[in-house]
Amino acid sequence: MLPEAHANEPPKEVAKQHRSANIVCLKMRLMVGLHKIGRKITKKFGHTQALLHIFFVYVRKKQYLCRPKEHSTRKMMKKTAILLAALVLSVCSLNAQVAKILGDWYTVDDKTGDQLSVVHIYKAQDGKFYGKIIHMLDGDDAQTCTACEGADAGKPLVGLVIIRGFEEKDGKLVGGRVLDPDNGKFYYGKISMKGEDLVLRGSLDKAGVLGRSQTWKRKK
Repeated sequence: MLPEAHANEPPKEVAKQHRSANIVCLKMRLMVGLHKIGRKITKKFGHTQALLHIFFVYVRKKQYLCRPKEHSTRKMMKKTAILLAALVLSVCSLNAQVAKILGDWYTVDDKTGDQLSVVHIYKAQDGKFYGKIIHMLDGDDAQTCTACEGADAGKPLVGLVIIRGFEEKDGKLVGGRVLDPDNGKFYYGKISMKGEDLVLRGSLDKAGVLGRSQTWKRKK
């Protein structure tokens, strides 16, 4: 016996309504699941990898839920291919920007603009980015950080890690701290590329309002 509300409706229409309701419910669960997946992957691998992973999950689930008819399969596959290509290009572009940041750079004096040292920026095993002094341009590699405090006090400048704990975000490095060997203080930092030059922004606040920027040249 059909429920009274559907007594006068054809069985096919009732089945169609039930299927539509089930699809809506499944899609809601899918969106909740994607949100949870995104938060976990973003925390572990970064925004670009999370975005790519979520896209694949969405396409796979969408194909299962909607089950397109044969005449619309090619159209959906074409749209999916276009979206995937755009996403891959975007991810590759962001990764290329971060790859440019890695390597050796000449640091400069804020007041005179003279080059002071060579800093090597690298990605560590913990997935974060760091930078250490590998050479002092005045020729005195035996200098120590007399202004540094704590564990860094008295350490040789050569080998001193002055860029610490940065993470990749939208083609830039953010979320880390920068040590100024001249005064021994740490600042919030952001690292980005401007053409072929590296721009290091150091600030007293996380937003980067109260601070200054330096432009570093790549060591060739």
